[in-house]
Amino acid sequence: MSTLQVEYCDEWWTVEQTEPFTIGRAADLSVDDNPYLHRTFLEIRFEHGVWLIANVGKQLSATVGDVGNQLVAHIAPGGVLPVVFDRCYIRFGAGPTTYEVQLVLSDPPFGAARTDDGAEPDDEDDHHDGLAAATRSPARLTADQRLLVLALAEHALRRTGSGPSPLPASAEAARRIGWSDRKFNKKLDQVCQKLAKAGVRGLHGGPGDIAANRRARLVEYSLASGIVSEADLPELDAAAERARADEAGD
Repeated sequence: MSTLQVEYCDEWWTVEQTEPFTIGRAADLSVDDNPYLHRTFLEIRFEHGVWLIANVGKQLSATVGDVGNQLVAHIAPGGVLPVVFDRCYIRFGAGPTTYEVQLVLSDPPFGAARTDDGAEPDDEDDHHDGLAAATRSPARLTADQRLLVLALAEHALRRTGSGPSPLPASAEAARRIGWSDRKFNKKLDQVCQKLAKAGVRGLHGGPGDIAANRRARLVEYSLASGIVSEADLPELDAAAERARADEAGD
């Protein structure tokens, strides 16, 4: 029998097939008392032999990605997504905080793609799923755009395991890399437009949107797709050092 477990901040829950498991501010898994977070945001349920993640909120979205970055999926309000891998992560943002929840599924319907000799293919292998490759990195970012993403995702990348991470304000992230607010906001517009054109949802502003939603969505997607990783973090200190050197030379 397929079983599903939920992990958050090193605490584990086993989801029963007979009743939904909810995630939110006041739910089976209460991730935080953050007032920007829906009381009930996500619902995990078992229907017709399949585990499903449903977004039952009205405003927030979530990103689901597997550990191998083969799948990056956006769940908008009202959306439903099947759980198909043995281990995946749900990432979402609410106000000034981003969150990560892990799902572990026994007897998953899908596994990692493999080559004819049984080994898992690398990024350049001809057997690699084309869709997976596209979702991993749908658009090539410039050095400045990658630096901006790193500044926003730094706290999430430094976090150990699942849990909450503070989302820096644009001004704070700009100071981290020695940029002006104007430059940071211009670059943020550019990277969001580039990814939106590549098919990444949730990065376009709209009526009622708050700036934090776009930044949180960018962090969610960047972590799930592997655009940036913990190994890239030294670039932040290098950028800050260059900015200080430029300022001293003026």
